[in-house]
Amino acid sequence: MNISTNNVTIRNAESSDAELLCAWWNDGKIMAHAGFPNGIHTTVEEIRNSLATDTDDRRRHIIEYDGRPIGEMDYRNKGGNTAEIGIKICDFTMQEKGLGTMLLSLFIDALFHRGYDKIIVDTNTKNKRAQHVYENKLGFKKVHVHENAWRDQSGELQSAIDYELTKDDWLCSGRGQDRE
Repeated sequence: MNISTNNVTIRNAESSDAELLCAWWNDGKIMAHAGFPNGIHTTVEEIRNSLATDTDDRRRHIIEYDGRPIGEMDYRNKGGNTAEIGIKICDFTMQEKGLGTMLLSLFIDALFHRGYDKIIVDTNTKNKRAQHVYENKLGFKKVHVHENAWRDQSGELQSAIDYELTKDDWLCSGRGQDRE
């Protein structure tokens, strides 16, 4: 999937992106929100090999702003016409600018037009910014809270919220366009 509008592009991650992804994924400041305050300790080769397995059922993407990589997105087919998504704006100077909402809107719209009927996402209960975007900006519904469900690398208990958004709710909200 490759989406471009104005100065933003969401493109399929390629083998040549492995070095960049490795730097981001091994950076504890970037990965702390996901429970990896020490990074994930991966290698360029491991990422390159993993990217080679991407299919239309699971795909990683690079987010570019004015042609410069600033983050990543991904989706995974969970069956039953449901896609699980993720987003990370890794360039801290590009956070808090409304890009996440706009990027997610483009991505969600594209996934619904690819045949998915439901999008799911989760976030840490401490990530209030993501919760605001999912609930108030995009219309996701909270379906479950997992209290103290796992420990991060530091041993601290973490909790997460599961969200879902249906294609019908997306289209009825006026956020998406019915292209069928």
